[in-house]
This record gives sequence, C-alpha cells and structure tokens, in this order.
Amino acid sequence: MRGRRGRQRCPRWVTDVPEVQFFKPAGVPLRALQVVELTVEEVETLRLVDLENLTQGEAALRMGISRRTLWNDLMAARKKVAFALVNGQAIQIRGGAYSVAGAYEERRK
Repeated sequence: MRGRRGRQRCPRWVTDVPEVQFFKPAGVPLRALQVVELTVEEVETLRLVDLENLTQGEAALRMGISRRTLWNDLMAARKKVAFALVNGQAIQIRGGAYSVAGAYEERRK
C-alpha cells in the first residue's frame, strides 16, 4: 500500500505557483545539503496569513478549505521553514494538491 491512508486531500485554491522553487544557505553547494520540501499550498497558507495578514478564516475561504485544514497546513509549513532555517537546510517548493484560482475563470471566458 502506497501513500497516505484515509481520504484524499481536497485540492486547495492557490493564486499562483511560485517561480522560485529552491532556497538554500549561501556558500554551501546544494548537493551538500539536506532538502526540506514545502508543498505549493503550504506556501500559499504562509503568504495569505503571514504576508497578507488575513485571518485563518479569510485565508481558508480563499483556498476553499476549512479553517482546521488551513491551520494544519500552516503549522506544517511554519515547522518546516523553521527547521530548515535553524539547521541550515535547503527548502524546495513542489507538489501538493492544488488548483490555480485564475485558471478556471480564464477557461470560462
């Protein structure tokens, strides 16, 4: 049996996929670093709550998920970022269960 047990993750709405996908400590080759992976939706939760100062309820509404789900994604993202910063590890942004919010509206036109 592969993957997660239980229900599949419902897709989260994100505004955009980040252009930059790797962050690493300066002066250290990437091959010498451990890599912490953040999903696209975890980055979106950080952006909405920590940069745009939305409440968790407002951010959850924008992403089309419950507040509890948003809180779980937000805590996972913060923990991963803190772990990478404290331990001098690289951060890679990739994957996840998401849909780009503007793509649906553009297709309908």
